[in-house]
Amino acid sequence: MKRISLLIAYVLAIYIVFPNDAYGMHIMEGFLPFNWAAFWWLAMIPFVIAGVRSIKKTVALHPSLKMLLGMAGAFAFVLSSLKIPSVTGSCSHPTGVGLGTILFGPTAMTVLGMIVLIFQALLIAHGGITTLGANTFSMGIVGPFVSYGKYKGAKKLGAPLWLSVFLSATIGDLMTYITTSFQLGLAFPAASGGVMASALKFMGIFAFTQLPLAVSEGILTVMVINIFSAYNKKELGILGVFTGKELPTNKKGVKL
Repeated sequence: MKRISLLIAYVLAIYIVFPNDAYGMHIMEGFLPFNWAAFWWLAMIPFVIAGVRSIKKTVALHPSLKMLLGMAGAFAFVLSSLKIPSVTGSCSHPTGVGLGTILFGPTAMTVLGMIVLIFQALLIAHGGITTLGANTFSMGIVGPFVSYGKYKGAKKLGAPLWLSVFLSATIGDLMTYITTSFQLGLAFPAASGGVMASALKFMGIFAFTQLPLAVSEGILTVMVINIFSAYNKKELGILGVFTGKELPTNKKGVKL
């Protein structure tokens, strides 16, 4: 528990030190045209419904996992609240969704990601309510699903746990930003080159800081999983982190 406290204190210290007046990669309130804001809201809803069902089943069968679920959400909140200034004059931040995805699956992380984004929009003016659908789709849907696929794929290929976790968190982070770039490209296509040219421009702006941030998030997620392995081994065993098996939804072990 001492290590976990030190880790949280370290992350919070970074958050306090770095300035908060830069623009983050969450799309800001009112930035998207109404039609695109509505589109991403509608695209988000089915995944949120699936995530709520997944969490309800998990908590009903394994109440002891509530605290771990909360910690996964807190991890995503703190990391995605960091706004690291970029040499381009913009800023980037980690996403923190890899941890919750590895533990509880991608749909559960969709719900946690949406809750995180709501709190950030209301409390620290990071993102927005009108752009909640777009931000949830990139950070709470694409990021977790890619992260989950990489984790499962690496495990099937026989990769060690640390490498599977690292690849999952790192690539999931990068895909979140690629998705956001395409969302902005779709909403604001370039006069010359259209959507692709605009998306590539947005990607280039954030690449300077996001690549090292993604690697750093991968390393940090491995560290947290190692801490959980020492202090929450029973819970990780229930979740199948060591075996790679799916979390059962009933006592007979039916998969989600």
